[in-house]
Amino acid sequence: MHRLSGTLTVPPGAAAVVAFAHGSGSGRFSPRNQLVAEVLVGAGLATLLLDLLEENEAQDRQKVFDIELLAERLQSAALWLSQDPQTSDLHLGYFGASTGAGAALVAAARSPGVIEAVVSRGGRPDLAGEYLSAVQAPTLLIVGGHDALVIDLNKKALSRLRCLNQLVIVPGATHLFEEPGTLEEVARLAKQWFVQHLMPTTR
Repeated sequence: MHRLSGTLTVPPGAAAVVAFAHGSGSGRFSPRNQLVAEVLVGAGLATLLLDLLEENEAQDRQKVFDIELLAERLQSAALWLSQDPQTSDLHLGYFGASTGAGAALVAAARSPGVIEAVVSRGGRPDLAGEYLSAVQAPTLLIVGGHDALVIDLNKKALSRLRCLNQLVIVPGATHLFEEPGTLEEVARLAKQWFVQHLMPTTR
């Protein structure tokens, strides 16, 4: 039994919740994902920032890239959200970064009809492999314009998705979206996607 650490924020009147799957070497204190989460909360979406690995596991490179394990942990978090009184009635989406994007897509494929939207930031959706064609949730892939290798991997993954999908390339951004304004653009795109697909009044 593993206990995952996380931070749940539920704004008043929230209709949906987004669980964050962080990338390798990152966790719930990632400033990049915290910025995105703040924008989502401002739009009326609840967020769950969590560590998919325990502190000692995070030092194990094999576990860091164990997409099946990360997906199982993310599914456990989704189950918890479905049972917690604050979030049990909310629509559910995943936001994945780097390797976390692969885990989010695997977890979404395993939970058809439960996960209603997925957003990937600088992600490795290719790591979801055979699960890509089984994803039903509308999926947005966001990649930096200067992240050539990851753009290529995202395009290949996109061709295997059968769900509603879109690839957005943010001009001038590298893998971590450290350039001025680029992370804010990621947050804007993610907010737009989740509001469109998770908020009942806009669907």
